Amino acid sequence: MTEYQRPIVSRIFPRLTAIKTVLHIIIGPRQVGKTTAAQQIAGQWNGPVISVSADGPLPPDHTWIEVHWNRAATQKNSLLIIDEIQKINGWSEAVKALWDRHLQSGNDMVVLLLGSSSLLLQKGVTESLAGRFLLHRFNHWSYSEMKAAFGYSLDEWLFFGGFPGTARFRSDEKLWAQYIRDSLIETVLAKDVLQMQSIAKPSLLRHLFMFAATYPAQIVSYNKMTGQLQDAGNTTTLAHYLKLFDSAFLVSGLEQFKPGGHRKRGSSPKLILWNNALSSAILNIPFEQAREDHTLWGRLLENAVGGHLCSLLQGTLHELYYWRNRDKEVDFVVRSPGKIYAIEVKSSQFEAPYGMTAFRKLCPDAVPMYIGEGGIPLEEFFKGNAEDYFK
Repeated sequence: MTEYQRPIVSRIFPRLTAIKTVLHIIIGPRQVGKTTAAQQIAGQWNGPVISVSADGPLPPDHTWIEVHWNRAATQKNSLLIIDEIQKINGWSEAVKALWDRHLQSGNDMVVLLLGSSSLLLQKGVTESLAGRFLLHRFNHWSYSEMKAAFGYSLDEWLFFGGFPGTARFRSDEKLWAQYIRDSLIETVLAKDVLQMQSIAKPSLLRHLFMFAATYPAQIVSYNKMTGQLQDAGNTTTLAHYLKLFDSAFLVSGLEQFKPGGHRKRGSSPKLILWNNALSSAILNIPFEQAREDHTLWGRLLENAVGGHLCSLLQGTLHELYYWRNRDKEVDFVVRSPGKIYAIEVKSSQFEAPYGMTAFRKLCPDAVPMYIGEGGIPLEEFFKGNAEDYFK
């Protein structure tokens, strides 16, 4: 089978050749093919390529960057790729100095940086490289990508999610779930989140993730979390940990929409897993059993829509919320510049839109969107981009 190339690779490549006055940085979750994409770009590059990785038993120091930088800088139209750069202590300061010197030299070298620890990568670029980089966001794999590369059906994607490296295990569901938990979840928590900053309660952070994974697309009060999580402390700590999960592309705690303002502070968060595999592996329920459980399947469907929206809207001017007033609820609310979209996910044509009716009384100009039965077909929605729906 020919190696699958994600559509985003075809979008990045011309930008590398056309925009040489900034650093190019690939950012995204673990295990979504960032390194593979860099290799595919290198294979198409019309010029010398210096491709190196800082992933070794002992991480190199910043002089290692300078050595390879100088190798590439001496060649015309070269491409320098540095993988796992976040493992080098002081990498962003070293790159800043080299890049500023590079701009003065008039050399046409292109630099592409990437790393598996997205949190640490983000920290470096925001603290030291302001105004010097262009981000290329590699999101979790969409339904259309998993279908094209591995033949996933929509139901399979809703359950097994969008990690390409796990596709080979889906015929053995116990092995698949174990792989997700050990090789993905624990790796991200240990190597990304816990390394990002000092975590006072690492066990609480893990327990909070496991808790969130069992409540996909559900609104859960902080009081309930503190009641069920041992040594939970105060709600400020839990809210902070949810922000870290969001930065690691794991879980978002959506805030409640408030008309006239940006958010309802202190509201109970709606927990959205960015990839359904994270929830399915923790719930540990067989695929066929989950498919027959109407309530659970409805949650997975709604969570998949929420995760897709989180991926689509990151780095844009759109903001994602939910809305609820007592027993009336709108699944998602998107605030765009000058416009508000109210989104309902329908798994059955018999679901009555009481929440939508109440919300539109509150926000008469809101644009209603229905996804699923009677609305935008699921396969069509999961293939779409933000520009397709939020003008």
